Amino acid sequence: MQYIATAAQYEEVKQTKKVVFVFSADWCPDCRFIEPVLPEIEQGFPEYAFYYVDRDQLLDVCQRENVFGIPSFIAYDNGKELGRFVSKDRKTKEEIEQFIRGL
Repeated sequence: MQYIATAAQYEEVKQTKKVVFVFSADWCPDCRFIEPVLPEIEQGFPEYAFYYVDRDQLLDVCQRENVFGIPSFIAYDNGKELGRFVSKDRKTKEEIEQFIRGL
């Protein structure tokens, strides 16, 4: 999974790819819970590029995207939002896969 370093990079990637952004933070226990299964989820959906967005480093992006709970997921296809799985609740591998399949 690639990392988004700046708000400008986020906007660029959002406009040019079929992408799933994973909003997370190092201190978040629910984020650490799903971390081991993310590579497997990524492999299961090769049509998407997956990017990690650190909530603490890119708080302005999170606010603009209305991401107030993590872990959260937002999918885009060339700038068009396909869907979002945004909440403060712990997510399972199955729930994340169901979200992506439903896009």
